[in-house]
Amino acid sequence: MRKPFALLLLCLPRAALADGALCDRAAERAAADRGIPLALMQAITRAETGRDGQPWPWTLNINGQGLWFATKGEAALAARTALEAGAAQVDLGCFQLNWQWHGAAFADPAEMLDPDRNAAHAARFLSDLSQEFGDWRSAAAAYHSRTPARGEAYVARLEEAHAAMAGGPDLDRPAPPPPAPPRDDAVPRANGYPLLVGGQAAGGSLVPVPSGRGPIIGGP
Repeated sequence: MRKPFALLLLCLPRAALADGALCDRAAERAAADRGIPLALMQAITRAETGRDGQPWPWTLNINGQGLWFATKGEAALAARTALEAGAAQVDLGCFQLNWQWHGAAFADPAEMLDPDRNAAHAARFLSDLSQEFGDWRSAAAAYHSRTPARGEAYVARLEEAHAAMAGGPDLDRPAPPPPAPPRDDAVPRANGYPLLVGGQAAGGSLVPVPSGRGPIIGGP
């Protein structure tokens, strides 16, 4: 959530590249849970950690220096080392949560790096901001900075990230709520959320993709 940074690419083993889908999967679950536009969450994780158009979960920003790591363990170790050394600013994970401001919600840096926990906290924070400011655009700007100029520049970055998302949904459409758990006596029904079925590509929309792109962020 700090200013744009240039990420330092470390050598990533080919087998680890599947980890790039973890941020999108976590974004889907968190967006559905909080009623946040799914593509807004996807755009944020790309603007914060993306490389080649895809997010990366094991990303740190230490005092303005962006770093990608091959594994969660390596990223967690680097974060702990930086914090023990007195680093003033350490951002972690899919949504680059700042340890100084959000660390109290986590047991340690490794927990903050967990994609689902990281996304859930980011979604809660973004939802609180939307209630405070009244719309998703202002909430997204404040997610990065409450300084108007910096916030608007960040929204522009989200617009760019959204434009680069092939087949991405409009960002003004909230993700549907998660389906209610079935009752014991319920009659099985057809799955209304096809992307929750195994074998589908990660990072897709939980809502139908419209024929044309609307604005990146709509009303509350």
